[in-house]
Amino acid sequence: MPSAAERTRTLVQSTCSGVVLIPGLDGARPDQLTPRARVVGHDGEVFLLFPADSPAVRAATHAQDDELSAVLEITDVAPVSVPHRIRGRAWVSGWLTCVPGLAEPGSMMLRLEVGEACVDDLWGAESVEPEEFAQASVDPLVTHEADLLQHLHSAHGEQVQELCGLLGDRADRAGANRQRAVPLALDRFGLRVRFVGEPCFDARFDFPEPVRDVTELRRAMHTLFGAASH
Repeated sequence: MPSAAERTRTLVQSTCSGVVLIPGLDGARPDQLTPRARVVGHDGEVFLLFPADSPAVRAATHAQDDELSAVLEITDVAPVSVPHRIRGRAWVSGWLTCVPGLAEPGSMMLRLEVGEACVDDLWGAESVEPEEFAQASVDPLVTHEADLLQHLHSAHGEQVQELCGLLGDRADRAGANRQRAVPLALDRFGLRVRFVGEPCFDARFDFPEPVRDVTELRRAMHTLFGAASH
């Protein structure tokens, strides 16, 4: 399974919605505190691009030599329609400063020096040290996951449904054969499916070995569907 640091780093570098929470800016609208872009630097710092007139930039500018604490909150929502659609959240807290000269006119780049991080997702809730975050790798499927899950849901719904055959006795106990199977999450280690009904439950289907790209993913999914059909 992916480590907490990998999961946090993947969420930060995904397209999931994110907002920067800064003490004293409680009156600002969420859209004013949502960066236009975010990227992780070589040393694990998070660079956040904002309009030059945003409240976050003003706060960082006025802080100058004082440390301005901030928290980047990422919310991960499933790209397919499913009950309990929020898959998880990650929080990266630290200190915010302006980085002049890195952004185009009308914008300002802010640097978040990471002090601590934590993630609460489908795997569980865990804390992450700054060094772990800096060294963590990003899941290779992160930029494709939303499209892949939507494609699985729309074009391969029957095959996803057949995966309940791999659950053995668990499928009978939970009534998975009578429930609608929805692909919920995908990473290099496997596929997570939510069986929607009463009760609603998740099942994890691991690949024989971790995949490194979409080509290897296709082979892994073919093997998984093949095992289910037999």
